[in-house]
Amino acid sequence: MKKYIYISILFFSIGLKSYAQNKSVWDFTNTTTKFIKLYPNPASTNINFDFQKNFDANSTFLIYNFMGKRVFEYKNSSLHNNLNLSSFYRGVYIYQLRDKYNAIIESGKFQVIK
Repeated sequence: MKKYIYISILFFSIGLKSYAQNKSVWDFTNTTTKFIKLYPNPASTNINFDFQKNFDANSTFLIYNFMGKRVFEYKNSSLHNNLNLSSFYRGVYIYQLRDKYNAIIESGKFQVIK
């Protein structure tokens, strides 16, 4: 019985070492396609959101404040959107691009400075 426990621990530790050496194999952040380019970040008066040509026009673009309250929503947005930040308070905001089934396609954050 002890022999099986030692062998299991050995294989587990070899697996962890292999995972640590090959962690790029498990890193999926490089394979995702970015649909949104935003600039300038941080922004003070206006911020631009540029969408790639291959994004679904039926998508919904949402902006939340850092407390999780929805503060802005675009439906069927165009390829280039300029957002006036005069009604936004200073702070960090989260944006989400959702498909027609309400699944999150992309999310990120931007900062408003005034």
